[in-house]
This record gives sequence, C-alpha cells and structure tokens, in this order.
Amino acid sequence: MNPNIFREYDIRGIVGQDLTDETVSILARAISTFFNRNGAKRIAIGFDARVSSPRFRDLLIESLNASGCDAVLIGKVPTPVLYFAVFTKAVDGGVMITGSHNPPDHNGFKICLGKQTLFGAQIQEIKEIAFYGNFSSGKGKTEEIEVLKDYEQDILSGIHLGARKLKVVVDGGNGMGGVTGVPIYEKLGVELVKLFCEPDSNFPNHHPDPTVVENLQDAIKAVKETNADLAIAFDGDGDRIGVINEKGEIIWGDELMVLLSRAILLEKPNSIIIAEVKCSQNLFDDIEKNGGKPIMWKAGHSLIKAKMKETGAALAGEMSGHIFFADRFYGFDDATYAGARVLEILSNTDKTLSELLSDLPETFSTPELRVDCAEEKKFAVVQRIAGEFAKTNRVITIDGARILFENGWGLVRASNTQAILVLRFEADTKENLRAIQETVETRVKELID
Repeated sequence: MNPNIFREYDIRGIVGQDLTDETVSILARAISTFFNRNGAKRIAIGFDARVSSPRFRDLLIESLNASGCDAVLIGKVPTPVLYFAVFTKAVDGGVMITGSHNPPDHNGFKICLGKQTLFGAQIQEIKEIAFYGNFSSGKGKTEEIEVLKDYEQDILSGIHLGARKLKVVVDGGNGMGGVTGVPIYEKLGVELVKLFCEPDSNFPNHHPDPTVVENLQDAIKAVKETNADLAIAFDGDGDRIGVINEKGEIIWGDELMVLLSRAILLEKPNSIIIAEVKCSQNLFDDIEKNGGKPIMWKAGHSLIKAKMKETGAALAGEMSGHIFFADRFYGFDDATYAGARVLEILSNTDKTLSELLSDLPETFSTPELRVDCAEEKKFAVVQRIAGEFAKTNRVITIDGARILFENGWGLVRASNTQAILVLRFEADTKENLRAIQETVETRVKELID
C-alpha cells in the first residue's frame, strides 16, 4: 500500500494503482475499525459519479458490516450532502467516496467522526490500522435513507432573496455540484443559464476546478453573451465555488470572502472570521475595518472546520473556493449554499457584483501558482525557504512560509493533496509584484532542482 495516499485531511490515490479492490478492502476495514474503536456505530455513506465509486461503496459497506457497524446509504450526492447527513441524521459518522476535482482516474475518502472531518493524527491512525491489520469484527446491517430533499428544503428555508430578479450562469463542470445547485437556485426564483450540469466523471468539457482560469472560460463567455448578473462554478464534488462578476471577471476566494464577511458583520459585529494563508492582505484588513476579528489559518477543509469550532467563527474561507458558514448554517464547506448567500446579497441591492467590491484598495497579485515537486521533497523545500528568508524578512509559518516584504508578500506551501508546491504573491504595484515573485521563485526552483 502506498503510504502517500494518507493525506493531511483525507485519503486519496489513483484507481487501479494506489486504490485496487484489495487495497480498498483493507482501507475500508481500517476505516471501519477506527469507527468501532471510537464508538461510532451508524455510518452514512455517499459517493460521487466516478466509475470506481459504486464499487468502492460496496467494499466499504461490506467492511463496515463485518466490523459491526451499520451502513446508512444516502446515494450519489455532492460531498456537502454527506456533511449535512452527519449534522442532521441519526448517524455517528460518515464517509464520502470522491475524487473531488482530481482527474477521472483518481478517487478517495473524506471521513467524518461525529460532526468533525478527520485530519492529521486521525488519518495516520487509520493508516496504522491498515498496515498492521488488527481489524475489529462484528455484524452490522445496511439501510438507505433520503437526504437530498431535506437538504434542499433546509437551504431554501434559510435564504431570503430580495425583489431583484437575477440571471445566473451555473457551470457544473460535469461534477456533482449541479445536482443540488440547479434545483435550489431555480426554486429560489433565479433565471439560470446551465452549463455542464449533468455528472460525467470523464469531465468532457473542462476540468471541474474553479481555481484554474482556463476552466472558467465557458462561464465567462456565457456571462457576457447572456448579460447575466454573475456565474457560479462548482468543483468536482460540490464543496468549492468559483464566482464570476457581470463583467466576466473572476472573483477569487479572498474577494468573495470580503463580500460575504461584510454582509455578516453588518448583522453580527465583532464576529470572528477565518481566512487561510494564501488570502490577500486586503481581506484581513477589510474584516478588521468592518468590525470583525480576522484570523489567518492553515489551508485545508478539515483544519479550517476544526479552527472554526475552536474559535466560534461565523465564517471561514480559502482561496480555493471552500467557503464555510457557521452563520445560519452548519459550519461545513458547501458551494451550493455559498452561492445562495451570494444571490441573497445581490438580490437585496441594486449594485452589481463589481460595484460591491469596487472600494477595495488596488493590489496586484498572482492566482495560485503550482510548481511540481516530489512528494518526499516538498515539505523540506518549504522549510528551507522559511529558514533562509527569515534571516532578512518576517516569515509567517502557520502553513508553509508567508514571507513579508516592504510592499507585499510571497507564499510557498506544500500541497496536502498533490506532489506540488503552491505559490502566491501580492504587492502594491506590478513592479513590486514582479520583484517579489522573481526573488522567491528563483530560490524555490533552485531547491527543487
């Protein structure tokens, strides 16, 4: 078994290579034993549209039952619906079988114990159980429950659109997001222009990752051609959102957080709001300016959710489009719900999306830049970068190395899901941006080579 499939906050690998039937059977027994040891008896199971997912579900059911756990099947759903099930149904945990936004030949497992998504030491505990094979045994049963309708009704009952009628492009990317986004937005009375909303695990139109500019071109074009108010794009399993304004400009995750945090702080001053290390300094400054308490934290959906619970934060978000609402919601990342909150804000004003964000100070930044780096090398490279730059600059090491310069900052961090380094840069001018980026990238490339 490839030990690298055990990531910081989920288990992921290539089907047929890392995840064979034999490997998945062992993994499933290990996950089931983990649940058993932690007193979790009833486990919700959801799966995405990938070809391998139904087979992995069957192997998981078999192992849960063989370990004395009951399998509670909620069907083919986006990941947030699995989270909804663990928050609202009589279950002790959950497993979502999904490859998220990764290529069609990838798959994986997102695991919840109670209402908390596993990460770090708990994932490693499952790894230890799998490698040592000391599995629990018992006799569990299997049942199916309906969750999608309850999830839909829950969101509809809590979103209050204003009188303004909106036209919205929805790009499902042939992932799972359209399964929930389309019916909910239609029932809210929004006129939809639908792109690629039918699940197809081959992703025939574009890859379902809204952090990549290339993947948003269809939505940008559709906004311009139809004079839509905005576009909402989903990732593969529906927990991440991409937003495009009425001009066809991408609203990155940190700008979206500005919009959402302002709305929350109007109603709930002094709220704690969490954003991860890749986010613009503008966001942290704007939260403070509007009476909130910003916290910079680590990237990763499980890590963010744990920090939210610890601090009682009302909202959290990542550049990647994971948006977590504890305000009027459950605190998990859900692109359909985040999109609904954007629609609520926009429908209650006569301003456009671009106008709502037009007062942000101008800065110049890169999107997330991804640099290939061997799995066994990536963390060491980040450590070297942090140590070297700390001699001359302040370096924030909450997650990777965020290097502060006089006129901006640069970030180098190791991805928890892929063999890459993630870089991002921001500065007050294009010239300073270029200088910071060149300084950091040059050293990163030297260390990788």
